Amino acid sequence: MIYEFHGDSSPIRQGDIFVRLPRVDFALDEMALVSQTEDRSVAWSEIANKNEPLDIIVSVRSVPAIVATQDCDALRSTDITLCEIRNFRDVERKSQNTSSPKKFKDLITQHARINQKWFYLPPDERIGFEEKMAVDFTVTLRLPRENLERMRSSFRKGRLNQVADEHFRERIAEFFRRYPYNEWYPLSGEELKAYLKQYPDTELYSWQRENVW
Repeated sequence: MIYEFHGDSSPIRQGDIFVRLPRVDFALDEMALVSQTEDRSVAWSEIANKNEPLDIIVSVRSVPAIVATQDCDALRSTDITLCEIRNFRDVERKSQNTSSPKKFKDLITQHARINQKWFYLPPDERIGFEEKMAVDFTVTLRLPRENLERMRSSFRKGRLNQVADEHFRERIAEFFRRYPYNEWYPLSGEELKAYLKQYPDTELYSWQRENVW
């Protein structure tokens, strides 16, 4: 498979896969503030200007995640950034009703190039994945490096091999440097008319309207 397994003493690197890490969830408009005098629900806007640390109650759940921080930073940075790993069917909606190997093959190969929001991870019992999984680049965790290093022996299950690691590094770079654009902006004349037959609700640019109507 695409995973490697190293000793507990090897340094944390990009592509390391951890399990049972804390993902914190809270709402900015309703936070449970805890103080010596009172406990109350507040919006972040009410306490944003406070200079001192504040205690709040948050929801936390255990999730698998993969190290996104580059190798050089993972050796000495105060914090390490990881991306959550989720069930592939939850990350890629097109896979929810897919069961045949042929359709999964198309999703994993073709859509891996089209959809830059996820990175596919195949099942492997040794790493704890009983089903197809995916790295969700839209969900990140930030954890103290020193704490994570002390947890390596129990919580790090493996890492991507060289081929997968190079692919992962490129995919995560593509995700964070994406430039949002409308694919139809350079079309003109007959090209644009053909595009509108397939996507009739397309909002045209000013320089295109005169070429269509």
